[in-house]
Amino acid sequence: MTEPSPKSKKLSLRRSLQAVAGTSALIIGLLSLLLPSPYLVETPGPIFNTIGEIEDQAVISVTGEQTYPTDGELNLTTVYVAGAPTSTVRVPEAVLGWLNPRTDMQPHELIYPSGTTAEQVQQQNTAAMTSSQDLAVAAALNELDIEYTQELSVIDFTEEAVEVGTDDQLEPGDRVLAAAGSSITGLEGLRDAVNTAAGKPVALTVLRDGEEIDYEVPTYQETDGDYYVGIMLENQFSFPVDVQIQLDGVGGPSAGLMFTLGLVDEMTEGSMTGGENWAGTGTVDPDGTVGPIGGIAQKVIGARSQGIENFLVPSANCADLQGRVPDGLTTYAVDNVSQGREIVEAVRDADEDFLAGLESCGS
Repeated sequence: MTEPSPKSKKLSLRRSLQAVAGTSALIIGLLSLLLPSPYLVETPGPIFNTIGEIEDQAVISVTGEQTYPTDGELNLTTVYVAGAPTSTVRVPEAVLGWLNPRTDMQPHELIYPSGTTAEQVQQQNTAAMTSSQDLAVAAALNELDIEYTQELSVIDFTEEAVEVGTDDQLEPGDRVLAAAGSSITGLEGLRDAVNTAAGKPVALTVLRDGEEIDYEVPTYQETDGDYYVGIMLENQFSFPVDVQIQLDGVGGPSAGLMFTLGLVDEMTEGSMTGGENWAGTGTVDPDGTVGPIGGIAQKVIGARSQGIENFLVPSANCADLQGRVPDGLTTYAVDNVSQGREIVEAVRDADEDFLAGLESCGS
Protein backbone atom coordinates (compact mmCIF):
# COMPACT_ATOMS: atom_id res chain seq x y z
CA MET A 1 0.00 0.00 0.00
CA THR A 2 1.35 3.39 -1.01
CA GLU A 3 1.56 5.94 1.79
CA PRO A 4 0.33 9.49 0.91
CA SER A 5 3.05 12.00 0.28
CA PRO A 6 3.62 14.86 2.76
CA LYS A 7 2.17 17.26 0.18
CA SER A 8 -1.03 15.19 -0.11
CA LYS A 9 -1.34 15.10 3.69
CA LYS A 10 -1.09 18.92 3.85
CA LEU A 11 -3.76 19.34 1.15
CA SER A 12 -6.07 16.90 2.93
CA LEU A 13 -5.57 18.67 6.26
CA ARG A 14 -6.19 22.08 4.69
CA ARG A 15 -9.42 20.87 3.07
CA SER A 16 -10.54 19.38 6.39
CA LEU A 17 -9.85 22.65 8.20
CA GLN A 18 -11.68 24.62 5.52
CA ALA A 19 -14.67 22.28 5.79
CA VAL A 20 -14.73 22.63 9.58
CA ALA A 21 -14.37 26.40 9.36
CA GLY A 22 -17.12 26.61 6.74
CA THR A 23 -19.46 24.44 8.80
CA SER A 24 -18.74 26.49 11.94
CA ALA A 25 -19.45 29.73 10.09
CA LEU A 26 -22.73 28.30 8.80
CA ILE A 27 -23.77 27.18 12.28
CA ILE A 28 -22.84 30.55 13.79
CA GLY A 29 -24.74 32.33 11.01
CA LEU A 30 -27.84 30.20 11.58
CA LEU A 31 -27.67 30.68 15.33
CA SER A 32 -27.36 34.45 14.90
CA LEU A 33 -30.72 34.43 13.13
CA LEU A 34 -32.29 33.14 16.34
CA LEU A 35 -30.86 35.94 18.48
CA PRO A 36 -33.23 38.66 19.72
CA SER A 37 -32.90 42.00 17.96
CA PRO A 38 -32.17 45.17 19.99
CA TYR A 39 -35.01 46.93 18.14
CA LEU A 40 -38.73 47.43 18.64
CA VAL A 41 -40.94 46.98 15.57
CA GLU A 42 -43.88 49.39 15.15
CA THR A 43 -46.69 48.35 12.79
CA PRO A 44 -50.23 49.70 12.18
CA GLY A 45 -52.80 48.66 14.78
CA PRO A 46 -56.62 48.66 14.80
CA ILE A 47 -58.82 51.75 15.06
CA PHE A 48 -61.78 52.29 17.43
CA ASN A 49 -64.75 54.61 16.99
CA THR A 50 -65.06 56.69 20.17
CA ILE A 51 -68.71 57.53 19.42
CA GLY A 52 -69.55 53.95 18.51
CA GLU A 53 -69.98 50.62 20.26
CA ILE A 54 -67.83 47.56 20.87
CA GLU A 55 -69.79 44.33 21.36
CA ASP A 56 -73.02 46.32 21.82
CA GLN A 57 -71.48 48.48 24.55
CA ALA A 58 -70.91 52.21 24.04
CA VAL A 59 -67.26 53.20 24.09
CA ILE A 60 -68.20 56.45 25.88
CA SER A 61 -71.08 56.67 28.37
CA VAL A 62 -72.05 59.94 30.09
CA THR A 63 -74.35 60.45 33.08
CA GLY A 64 -75.14 63.73 34.79
CA GLU A 65 -75.35 65.74 31.56
CA GLN A 66 -77.65 65.75 28.53
CA THR A 67 -76.36 63.66 25.62
CA TYR A 68 -77.43 63.52 21.98
CA PRO A 69 -77.37 61.00 19.11
CA THR A 70 -74.25 60.96 16.92
CA ASP A 71 -73.35 59.59 13.52
CA GLY A 72 -70.22 59.11 11.48
CA GLU A 73 -67.01 58.08 13.22
CA LEU A 74 -64.32 59.70 15.38
CA ASN A 75 -61.73 56.93 15.50
CA LEU A 76 -58.72 56.72 17.77
CA THR A 77 -55.74 54.95 16.22
CA THR A 78 -53.24 52.47 17.62
CA VAL A 79 -49.84 50.95 16.94
CA TYR A 80 -48.62 47.40 17.53
CA VAL A 81 -45.20 47.43 19.23
CA ALA A 82 -43.23 44.16 19.15
CA GLY A 83 -39.98 43.61 21.00
CA ALA A 84 -38.48 43.25 24.45
CA PRO A 85 -39.62 43.24 27.16
CA THR A 86 -43.15 42.33 26.05
CA SER A 87 -42.14 40.00 23.17
CA THR A 88 -39.14 38.89 21.12
CA VAL A 89 -38.15 40.22 17.70
CA ARG A 90 -35.60 37.96 15.97
CA VAL A 91 -32.94 39.28 13.63
CA PRO A 92 -34.79 38.20 10.44
CA GLU A 93 -37.92 40.02 11.62
CA ALA A 94 -35.87 43.14 12.29
CA VAL A 95 -34.34 42.96 8.81
CA LEU A 96 -37.81 42.66 7.25
CA GLY A 97 -38.92 45.59 9.40
CA TRP A 98 -36.18 47.80 8.00
CA LEU A 99 -37.29 46.90 4.46
CA ASN A 100 -41.03 47.42 5.05
CA PRO A 101 -42.22 51.03 4.43
CA ARG A 102 -45.24 50.39 6.72
CA THR A 103 -42.93 49.64 9.65
CA ASP A 104 -40.69 51.75 11.87
CA MET A 105 -37.81 50.48 13.98
CA GLN A 106 -36.82 51.99 17.32
CA PRO A 107 -33.79 51.05 19.46
CA HIS A 108 -35.10 49.22 22.51
CA GLU A 109 -33.05 51.29 24.96
CA LEU A 110 -34.51 54.52 23.55
CA ILE A 111 -38.01 53.48 24.62
CA TYR A 112 -37.51 51.20 27.62
CA PRO A 113 -34.63 51.64 30.09
CA SER A 114 -32.53 48.57 30.77
CA GLY A 115 -34.22 46.24 33.23
CA THR A 116 -37.80 47.25 32.38
CA THR A 117 -40.14 44.28 32.68
CA ALA A 118 -43.23 43.37 30.65
CA GLU A 119 -45.35 43.89 33.76
CA GLN A 120 -43.98 47.41 34.21
CA VAL A 121 -44.74 48.25 30.57
CA GLN A 122 -48.31 47.01 31.01
CA GLN A 123 -48.73 49.06 34.18
CA GLN A 124 -47.32 52.19 32.52
CA ASN A 125 -49.57 51.83 29.48
CA THR A 126 -52.64 51.24 31.62
CA ALA A 127 -51.85 54.24 33.83
CA ALA A 128 -51.24 56.42 30.76
CA MET A 129 -54.57 55.39 29.24
CA THR A 130 -56.43 56.09 32.50
CA SER A 131 -54.76 59.48 32.74
CA SER A 132 -55.57 60.29 29.10
CA GLN A 133 -59.24 59.55 29.77
CA ASP A 134 -59.34 61.94 32.73
CA LEU A 135 -57.56 64.60 30.68
CA ALA A 136 -59.99 64.05 27.82
CA VAL A 137 -62.96 64.61 30.12
CA ALA A 138 -61.34 67.79 31.44
CA ALA A 139 -60.59 69.05 27.92
CA ALA A 140 -64.13 68.30 26.75
CA LEU A 141 -65.69 70.12 29.70
CA ASN A 142 -63.34 73.04 29.08
CA GLU A 143 -64.42 73.14 25.42
CA LEU A 144 -68.08 73.14 26.51
CA ASP A 145 -67.54 75.78 29.25
CA ILE A 146 -68.58 73.36 32.00
CA GLU A 147 -66.73 74.05 35.25
CA TYR A 148 -64.72 71.45 37.17
CA THR A 149 -61.85 71.53 39.66
CA GLN A 150 -58.30 70.30 39.15
CA GLU A 151 -55.03 70.03 41.05
CA LEU A 152 -51.59 69.15 39.67
CA SER A 153 -49.57 67.79 42.58
CA VAL A 154 -46.02 66.54 43.14
CA ILE A 155 -45.90 62.86 44.15
CA ASP A 156 -42.22 61.89 43.68
CA PHE A 157 -38.92 62.61 41.89
CA THR A 158 -36.74 60.80 39.36
CA GLU A 159 -33.14 59.86 40.15
CA GLU A 160 -31.95 62.69 37.88
CA ALA A 161 -34.02 65.22 39.82
CA VAL A 162 -32.60 63.97 43.11
CA GLU A 163 -29.06 64.27 41.75
CA VAL A 164 -29.55 67.96 40.91
CA GLY A 165 -31.33 68.70 44.20
CA THR A 166 -34.89 69.28 43.01
CA ASP A 167 -36.18 67.30 45.99
CA ASP A 168 -34.46 69.82 48.28
CA GLN A 169 -36.82 72.50 46.94
CA LEU A 170 -40.10 70.77 46.16
CA GLU A 171 -41.98 68.33 48.36
CA PRO A 172 -44.58 65.62 47.68
CA GLY A 173 -47.96 67.25 48.04
CA ASP A 174 -46.89 70.58 46.53
CA ARG A 175 -49.53 71.83 44.11
CA VAL A 176 -47.97 73.27 40.94
CA LEU A 177 -49.70 76.50 39.93
CA ALA A 178 -47.46 78.10 37.30
CA ALA A 179 -44.36 77.52 35.17
CA ALA A 180 -42.18 80.31 33.74
CA GLY A 181 -44.67 82.84 35.03
CA SER A 182 -47.70 81.36 33.25
CA SER A 183 -50.54 79.46 34.90
CA ILE A 184 -50.66 75.80 33.88
CA THR A 185 -53.61 73.46 33.86
CA GLY A 186 -51.82 70.21 33.11
CA LEU A 187 -48.68 68.38 32.09
CA GLU A 188 -48.54 69.74 28.54
CA GLY A 189 -48.20 73.31 29.77
CA LEU A 190 -45.39 72.28 32.10
CA ARG A 191 -43.62 70.37 29.28
CA ASP A 192 -43.76 73.45 27.05
CA ALA A 193 -42.21 75.65 29.74
CA VAL A 194 -39.45 73.13 30.50
CA ASN A 195 -38.54 72.64 26.84
CA THR A 196 -38.53 76.40 26.30
CA ALA A 197 -36.04 76.71 29.17
CA ALA A 198 -33.82 74.33 27.13
CA GLY A 199 -31.54 73.20 29.94
CA LYS A 200 -31.74 76.34 32.07
CA PRO A 201 -33.67 76.38 35.37
CA VAL A 202 -37.42 76.91 35.01
CA ALA A 203 -39.43 79.04 37.44
CA LEU A 204 -42.17 77.06 39.20
CA THR A 205 -44.81 78.43 41.54
CA VAL A 206 -46.22 75.91 44.00
CA LEU A 207 -48.83 76.04 46.73
CA ARG A 208 -47.70 74.53 50.05
CA ASP A 209 -49.70 74.76 53.28
CA GLY A 210 -51.73 77.61 51.82
CA GLU A 211 -48.66 79.65 50.79
CA GLU A 212 -47.46 80.30 47.23
CA ILE A 213 -43.70 79.71 46.86
CA ASP A 214 -41.46 80.36 43.83
CA TYR A 215 -38.52 78.10 42.95
CA GLU A 216 -35.92 77.95 40.17
CA VAL A 217 -35.94 74.24 39.34
CA PRO A 218 -33.08 72.66 37.30
CA THR A 219 -33.87 71.00 33.96
CA TYR A 220 -31.95 68.31 32.11
CA GLN A 221 -32.01 66.75 28.64
CA GLU A 222 -32.78 63.10 27.91
CA THR A 223 -31.75 60.96 24.93
CA ASP A 224 -35.06 61.73 23.18
CA GLY A 225 -33.96 65.37 22.87
CA ASP A 226 -36.60 66.74 25.25
CA TYR A 227 -35.91 68.50 28.55
CA TYR A 228 -37.25 67.39 31.92
CA VAL A 229 -37.48 68.51 35.53
CA GLY A 230 -37.86 64.96 36.84
CA ILE A 231 -40.99 65.66 38.86
CA MET A 232 -43.65 62.95 39.00
CA LEU A 233 -47.01 64.65 39.02
CA GLU A 234 -50.61 63.61 39.57
CA ASN A 235 -53.71 65.24 38.09
CA GLN A 236 -56.62 65.21 40.50
CA PHE A 237 -60.01 66.16 39.06
CA SER A 238 -63.50 66.64 40.37
CA PHE A 239 -66.03 66.51 37.52
CA PRO A 240 -69.74 67.39 37.59
CA VAL A 241 -70.45 64.47 35.21
CA ASP A 242 -69.65 60.78 35.30
CA VAL A 243 -67.90 59.53 32.16
CA GLN A 244 -67.18 55.84 31.58
CA ILE A 245 -64.87 54.83 28.74
CA GLN A 246 -64.89 51.13 27.81
CA LEU A 247 -61.85 50.11 25.76
CA ASP A 248 -59.94 47.02 26.83
CA GLY A 249 -56.48 46.08 25.63
CA VAL A 250 -55.42 49.57 24.53
CA GLY A 251 -52.81 51.54 26.48
CA GLY A 252 -50.88 54.78 26.30
CA PRO A 253 -51.82 58.47 26.29
CA SER A 254 -52.38 59.14 22.58
CA ALA A 255 -56.17 58.65 22.46
CA GLY A 256 -56.83 61.89 24.33
CA LEU A 257 -57.82 64.08 21.37
CA MET A 258 -60.29 61.60 19.91
CA PHE A 259 -61.83 60.81 23.30
CA THR A 260 -62.30 64.56 23.80
CA LEU A 261 -63.95 65.10 20.43
CA GLY A 262 -66.14 62.06 21.02
CA LEU A 263 -67.31 63.49 24.33
CA VAL A 264 -67.94 66.93 22.85
CA ASP A 265 -69.97 65.35 20.04
CA GLU A 266 -72.09 63.29 22.42
CA MET A 267 -72.70 66.27 24.74
CA THR A 268 -73.58 68.70 21.93
CA GLU A 269 -76.83 68.78 19.97
CA GLY A 270 -76.37 67.92 16.31
CA SER A 271 -73.69 65.85 14.61
CA MET A 272 -70.09 67.07 14.63
CA THR A 273 -69.13 64.83 11.71
CA GLY A 274 -72.25 65.08 9.57
CA GLY A 275 -71.84 61.37 8.91
CA GLU A 276 -68.18 61.59 7.81
CA ASN A 277 -65.68 59.03 9.11
CA TRP A 278 -62.62 60.54 10.83
CA ALA A 279 -59.53 59.31 12.61
CA GLY A 280 -56.86 61.07 14.60
CA THR A 281 -54.43 60.98 17.48
CA GLY A 282 -52.77 63.20 20.06
CA THR A 283 -52.51 63.77 23.79
CA VAL A 284 -54.62 66.50 25.37
CA ASP A 285 -54.18 68.88 28.26
CA PRO A 286 -57.16 70.16 30.27
CA ASP A 287 -56.93 73.50 28.46
CA GLY A 288 -57.32 71.68 25.14
CA THR A 289 -53.68 71.73 24.04
CA VAL A 290 -52.91 68.81 21.71
CA GLY A 291 -49.51 67.15 22.15
CA PRO A 292 -47.39 64.85 19.93
CA ILE A 293 -47.37 61.08 20.05
CA GLY A 294 -45.32 58.16 18.74
CA GLY A 295 -46.02 55.92 15.75
CA ILE A 296 -47.80 58.58 13.68
CA ALA A 297 -46.79 57.01 10.35
CA GLN A 298 -48.27 53.65 11.35
CA LYS A 299 -51.44 55.32 12.61
CA VAL A 300 -52.23 57.09 9.33
CA ILE A 301 -51.54 53.85 7.44
CA GLY A 302 -53.83 51.92 9.77
CA ALA A 303 -56.60 54.49 9.39
CA ARG A 304 -56.38 54.60 5.59
CA SER A 305 -56.48 50.79 5.42
CA GLN A 306 -59.92 51.05 7.08
CA GLY A 307 -61.19 53.48 4.47
CA ILE A 308 -60.65 56.69 6.48
CA GLU A 309 -60.15 59.79 4.31
CA ASN A 310 -59.63 62.52 6.94
CA PHE A 311 -57.09 62.49 9.80
CA LEU A 312 -56.25 64.91 12.64
CA VAL A 313 -52.50 65.09 13.35
CA PRO A 314 -50.79 66.92 16.25
CA SER A 315 -48.88 69.81 14.64
CA ALA A 316 -45.67 68.67 16.34
CA ASN A 317 -45.90 65.35 14.44
CA CYS A 318 -46.23 66.86 10.96
CA ALA A 319 -42.50 66.57 10.21
CA ASP A 320 -42.68 62.83 10.97
CA LEU A 321 -45.15 62.35 8.11
CA GLN A 322 -43.05 63.89 5.36
CA GLY A 323 -43.54 61.65 2.34
CA ARG A 324 -45.43 59.01 4.37
CA VAL A 325 -49.10 59.99 4.00
CA PRO A 326 -51.04 57.27 2.14
CA ASP A 327 -52.82 58.18 -1.08
CA GLY A 328 -56.42 59.21 -0.53
CA LEU A 329 -55.88 60.49 3.03
CA THR A 330 -56.12 64.18 3.89
CA THR A 331 -54.26 65.18 7.05
CA TYR A 332 -54.93 68.29 9.12
CA ALA A 333 -52.47 69.76 11.63
CA VAL A 334 -54.06 70.42 15.04
CA ASP A 335 -52.80 72.50 17.96
CA ASN A 336 -55.84 72.31 20.23
CA VAL A 337 -59.26 70.73 20.66
CA SER A 338 -61.18 73.78 19.44
CA GLN A 339 -59.24 73.74 16.19
CA GLY A 340 -59.84 70.03 15.74
CA ARG A 341 -63.56 70.52 16.28
CA GLU A 342 -63.65 73.41 13.79
CA ILE A 343 -61.90 71.30 11.15
CA VAL A 344 -64.30 68.37 11.52
CA GLU A 345 -67.29 70.71 11.33
CA ALA A 346 -65.82 72.56 8.33
CA VAL A 347 -65.53 69.29 6.39
CA ARG A 348 -69.11 68.50 7.41
CA ASP A 349 -70.26 71.90 6.11
CA ALA A 350 -68.02 71.80 3.00
CA ASP A 351 -66.51 75.15 4.06
CA GLU A 352 -63.86 75.27 1.34
CA ASP A 353 -62.63 78.78 2.25
CA PHE A 354 -61.84 77.71 5.80
CA LEU A 355 -60.28 74.41 4.76
CA ALA A 356 -58.09 76.08 2.12
CA GLY A 357 -56.27 78.01 4.84
CA LEU A 358 -55.36 74.96 6.91
CA GLU A 359 -51.96 73.28 7.19
CA SER A 360 -51.70 69.76 5.77
CA CYS A 361 -49.12 67.38 7.25
CA GLY A 362 -46.66 65.36 5.23
CA SER A 363 -46.90 67.20 1.94
